[in-house]
Amino acid sequence: MASVPPRSSMEHAISEGEQEEIELYTTSKERQHFDDQANLYSIILATEHLERAYARDCITQKEYTTECNKLISQFRLAEKAALKETAVEDFMDLYEMDCPRATERLLRMGVPEPMKNADSNTTVAVTVAETVQHFITTMDAVKLEQRAVDELQPLLSDLMDCLTRLPETPNDFEPNRKVSKWLQKLNAMRAVDQIDEDDARQLYHDLDSAYAEFTRYLKRTT
Repeated sequence: MASVPPRSSMEHAISEGEQEEIELYTTSKERQHFDDQANLYSIILATEHLERAYARDCITQKEYTTECNKLISQFRLAEKAALKETAVEDFMDLYEMDCPRATERLLRMGVPEPMKNADSNTTVAVTVAETVQHFITTMDAVKLEQRAVDELQPLLSDLMDCLTRLPETPNDFEPNRKVSKWLQKLNAMRAVDQIDEDDARQLYHDLDSAYAEFTRYLKRTT
């Protein structure tokens, strides 16, 4: 009588045309790494769908702004957790993610799409006060030698958000242009990166001149 192979041998035998299952991880640390990458993937994809829905007028401005702010905040945390040595663009190329709208929103703009409207005087006053506070906070951070991207980017993002909510500012408003330039530069860097001293000096100079232009604009319009 022919001998029967052990059960373990039968379970590992691979018949012709059958694919072997490959384990992605062997430790809990490796599993967490893949979970973090999956989370980042889903946030980028969700942002792409949100931008498309907003462009098609499928959601309101309020719904869009709320969800977009949430996704941008989640993206910052997910990027830091999932990507240690890899750029986001390389991650998206690796997994063939065709998400141009998410790339623009998360990596270049860093704030929701603004909408100019006729706000009440009270709302405008609050936005102006918040803008002043964000200018001061960001400039203080640079002066106190904060250089990490994940320290400066959120401050610039909050400042840009306030600037874009100001009504009736010109399209070529200089403070918006300068803050946007730095926000795009930091968005292109990894969260763990740091700006050098030359960049820090230039950033403070640009913020200072943008704040001066902002105050001149307020005097002209009040």
